[in-house]
Amino acid sequence: MSGNDFARKLLAWFDTSGRHDLPWQHPRTPYRVWLSEIMLQQTQVQVVAPYFQRFVAALPDIAALAAAPRDDVLALWSGLGYYARARNLHAAAQQCAERHGGELPRDLEALMALPGIGRSTAGAILAQAWGERAPILDGNVKRVLARLHGVEGWPGLPAVEKHLWRIAATHLPDARLADYTQAQMDFGATLCTRHDPACVLCPLQDDCVARREGRVGELPTPKPGKPQPEREAFVLWMEDEDGRVLLQRRPPAGIWAGLWSLPEHPDHFSARRWFEAHLRGDYDRAEPLATVPHGFTHYRLAIHPLRWRDAAPRDAVGDNPDLRWVDPTQLAALGLPAPIRKLLDATNASANA
Repeated sequence: MSGNDFARKLLAWFDTSGRHDLPWQHPRTPYRVWLSEIMLQQTQVQVVAPYFQRFVAALPDIAALAAAPRDDVLALWSGLGYYARARNLHAAAQQCAERHGGELPRDLEALMALPGIGRSTAGAILAQAWGERAPILDGNVKRVLARLHGVEGWPGLPAVEKHLWRIAATHLPDARLADYTQAQMDFGATLCTRHDPACVLCPLQDDCVARREGRVGELPTPKPGKPQPEREAFVLWMEDEDGRVLLQRRPPAGIWAGLWSLPEHPDHFSARRWFEAHLRGDYDRAEPLATVPHGFTHYRLAIHPLRWRDAAPRDAVGDNPDLRWVDPTQLAALGLPAPIRKLLDATNASANA
């Protein structure tokens, strides 16, 4: 199948069946395109849309994002997950302010030099913001091209990915690059889906190697599987006599880096030692709550909450940059890990019911 035929058929499909009312399309500025592309990594459109609107309402441009405190950025991101995206977004905005006159650079290499922007994201920004002929290769595009061309091998392998990049480049049209880029993402997300693709409606069905050979369910080749490891964590939910919750800022690297959370420990021994160093009271009088399961990309975490009411800090322990008492009404303004926010919200809601 020639590149021109692919682009022509895909754009015709997009005109009738693509998504034309996404919030980052109106207006389609470099900043809004960039923000949407970062949010859409690992997250579906319907989840991203309200977060995007809230984010741009608070931080409408690169200058506002670069000047914002990190806690404000993380609070706006809270609930979207994969928080390294938010930290990279903030750092990239600051680099744009320092090195690029407060604008995104209109250059592939310069874009890829910014934190959090890989080759596919850079291509999507160039194509949608400025109409540049730049290919993309996100998960949706990899799936479509692997099926269409019958490409064997897990797309995460360097040799397979390199081959798919070459194919993606051959399909680029000469015009309508913004629509074409959106069309590729829409096509994979809504029609050529991972499970139960709508092949009978596909405008490319006569050209698709996977469909002709009855291998749609086999391609792209899945990643070699291995069981996910499981870990445990004990989180300490302490409330003072005024109902305030004690929160601790997480380390600057690792899972949920820089977010505020309930103090977390891998076992009872270290949890008890931390409790006795910071609080007056009896560790063994904790109220154990239901375990909260949470899945990450590479492992599963079982969160065991322990709750104390009317907790009091030791005399030498007070609010500091990494430890603070927070009124429940102020939790919404802080960046909290999604499972911790759900735990606090659900338990407080049941208590007030």
